[in-house]
Amino acid sequence: MNSQFNIFISLQSKFQNMSEKIYVGSGVEKFDGDLVEISVCLSDLPKEFMFEYNSKKYIKLKVGKKREEDQYGKTHHVSVDTYKPKKKEEEDDFPF
Repeated sequence: MNSQFNIFISLQSKFQNMSEKIYVGSGVEKFDGDLVEISVCLSDLPKEFMFEYNSKKYIKLKVGKKREEDQYGKTHHVSVDTYKPKKKEEEDDFPF
């Protein structure tokens, strides 16, 4: 395979990772948008996206505004940031 094809496949897999959504909570906007209160279901947090730093466990989350308020008055959704960067060794093959 040529290198342009390999680059395309690599970029395609990165965008596929970014498009996966794992919803774990919701929230409501308050005080004219100055505050968003969220609830997160800890049982729904996928362990494969958790990481450890300085002996503490973390997970990256994204809070986004819903297109319209839902039946419960929720204006925002909470999802897991599923982006996982590739290791440095794998990226050394790129010509740029």
